[in-house]
Amino acid sequence: MLDACAIYVKKELEDGEKGHDWWHIQRVWRTAGLIAASEPSDRFVIELAALLHDIADSKFHGGDEEIGPRKAESFLKSMNIQPSIIEQVVNIIRHISFKGGNHLAGFNSPELQVVQDADRLDAMGAIGIARAFHYGGYKNRLLYHPDIQPNMNMTKEEYKKSDAPTINHFYEKLLLLKDRMNTPTGKFLAERRHAFMEQFLAEFHNEWNT
Repeated sequence: MLDACAIYVKKELEDGEKGHDWWHIQRVWRTAGLIAASEPSDRFVIELAALLHDIADSKFHGGDEEIGPRKAESFLKSMNIQPSIIEQVVNIIRHISFKGGNHLAGFNSPELQVVQDADRLDAMGAIGIARAFHYGGYKNRLLYHPDIQPNMNMTKEEYKKSDAPTINHFYEKLLLLKDRMNTPTGKFLAERRHAFMEQFLAEFHNEWNT
C-alpha cells in the first residue's frame, strides 16, 4: 500500500512547483520514519500522512485548505484503507501546515507531531534556504528590501496573502520553527539547521551592507 501511495504521489506532483515536489515528499517520508523510530506512534499512519501531506497544497489551489484532505481521502478510500486510519491521515494533512505565528491548531496526535516535525525540518537548514528562494522566484518576489520589515504579528489570512521579500520569510516562519518542534528527535535535528540559517542570514546582511 505504501509503494502504491508513493507511485500515486510521485505522478500527481511531477509537474508541480519544485520546492513541493516528489523529492520534498521523499525527504519528509524518510525523516518521519527516523523520528518515528523513537516515538510511540502508529508507523503506518505516519508514513501514509508523510506521503500525502502535500498532495494538493492550498497555496497552489487558490487557498483551498480542504482540497488536500479531500484528495487524500479519495485516494485512501480507493485503496480500501480502514476508515479510522483514513480519518487520522486526513486530520494530519488538515492540521500540519504552519499558518502564521498566531494560529492555534484544533487537533493533535503523536502521529501529527512526527510528520509535522519532519515537514518543518525540510523547511530549515540548507534545503530550507534553497526551497525558500525557489518559491520566492516562482512567485517573483524580491530577495530583500531594507524598508520592508518582517511582520511578526500576522493573522492567518495575512500570512496566506503575504507577498513580502523572501528574506522576511525567514523571520516570519523559518526561524520560529526550532522552538515549535514537537519531539525530542525533531528538536535535536532542528538545532543544527537553525544555526545554519542564522549563519546564512548574518552573511547575507553583511554582504548586502558592505
